[in-house]
Amino acid sequence: MAKKHLEEQYKEKFRPDDSALDQQVDAALADVSMDALYGFDKPQTSTPAASGMKRGRVVSVGKDDVFVDFGGKSQGIASLLQFGEEPPKVGDEIDFNVERYDASEGLLILTKKGSLASNVSWENLEIGQIVEGTVTGSNKGGLELEIKGMRAFMPAGQVDIYFQKDLTTLIGQKFPVEVTQFERDARNLIVSRRNILEREKEENKKKMLLELAEGQIRRGTIRSIMDFGAFVDLGGIDGLLHVSEMSFRRGMKASDLAKIGDVVDVKIIKLDKETGKMSLSLKQARGVDPWAEASTKYAVGTTVTGRVSKVESFGAFIEVEEGVEGLLPVSEMSFARINHPSDLVKEGDTLKLVVIKLDELARKMSFSLKQAGPNPWTTALERYHVGEVVDAKVTRATDFGAFVELEPGLEGLVHVSELSNQRVRTPADVVKPGQEVRVRILSVDAEARRIGLSMSQATAAKATATAPAVEATLSKKKKRPELRGGLDF
Repeated sequence: MAKKHLEEQYKEKFRPDDSALDQQVDAALADVSMDALYGFDKPQTSTPAASGMKRGRVVSVGKDDVFVDFGGKSQGIASLLQFGEEPPKVGDEIDFNVERYDASEGLLILTKKGSLASNVSWENLEIGQIVEGTVTGSNKGGLELEIKGMRAFMPAGQVDIYFQKDLTTLIGQKFPVEVTQFERDARNLIVSRRNILEREKEENKKKMLLELAEGQIRRGTIRSIMDFGAFVDLGGIDGLLHVSEMSFRRGMKASDLAKIGDVVDVKIIKLDKETGKMSLSLKQARGVDPWAEASTKYAVGTTVTGRVSKVESFGAFIEVEEGVEGLLPVSEMSFARINHPSDLVKEGDTLKLVVIKLDELARKMSFSLKQAGPNPWTTALERYHVGEVVDAKVTRATDFGAFVELEPGLEGLVHVSELSNQRVRTPADVVKPGQEVRVRILSVDAEARRIGLSMSQATAAKATATAPAVEATLSKKKKRPELRGGLDF
């Protein structure tokens, strides 16, 4: 086969149509052995088969094989299948690994660099050689493999490009690996799968960069999650999905919105083909911005239902739909005074609210909880009259008096001058928060939401009301009974 191939080469070079020249070539090659012609008539230890990786030039491409010239009398053959969908061209210089010398054909059997070696043993192992291995077991350090009867080890960091939490899932699988280190005498062989995957990824990255463009919607897999976002593999090239582009919701963590292994559709919003850096958006790939219709759906005065997403000291954040959130200030939670929003609401609560402010451009909205319910001040004049004495509870004391609650949402002020008939140094000396007291209503201003009260006048009114009864009791005690027996003192 090889001899015939050489004859064809010589014929092409020296005009194969010249029959006289053909006879001369046949006569010249008749007594020459192929081993001598290729320089392999020497002992096997000195043959190029043991030299490993060599660079050669493609001299012809056949239907199934590629013929390679290494200079001088050294030629070899490699399977065309090793080149994939892009066969080599005559004149291409390529690195090959010499597997062995085929004496019957007089050719070197070659494996293209990066291709799977078909026949490998301890005698012809080379660094960088690609071999096929089967995973037979795992330990804390990595994987144990069997390669053509040879035992090999793959460190955990060389198993994949991405971290593999459970290596036992790979037991029994067969895949190509690269020889990274070996000792023939000690029968020690170290291999890597990651090197192959990284080269494949780099090749895919170059191809994909030609296809990708800003504005495209692509499907990818989330490979890692950081505080600032997540990295998405689009099939050979990674892009950054920033946390601000993961959801229309604000204040969310990347780990709350996605997990490793999730398959997502993302939009390419920025692409640098020179550096390969790419920015992605998950929320833009999903459709319309929910704030685009906020002015119509959430106009001021509209009653809405929302979920408490977060509670702060100044109020609570309410989500009315995914991506649309507003603030419920503490001052708009209740007509009654509260110490902290958590006293009234908690995360996950569903509330009926009224929209009191909307800024679509700034994406801000404010709600009121107290305006969504009945207002106790609207009927205050009907229920509380000037001069009436009622029971109340002290909510807080200040330098100028004490605030007392007549009912939830309805508070009045007892001025320091109305706390007692005696001189009061400070209101705290007379009343304490939570104390039950009786007060007399001095004034009611529902529009200004003010009620004036008096404790001293309530006490005086009580004393006035009870005076006739006390006087009658005393008069009864002073009346002496009639004496019997005619004696009169």
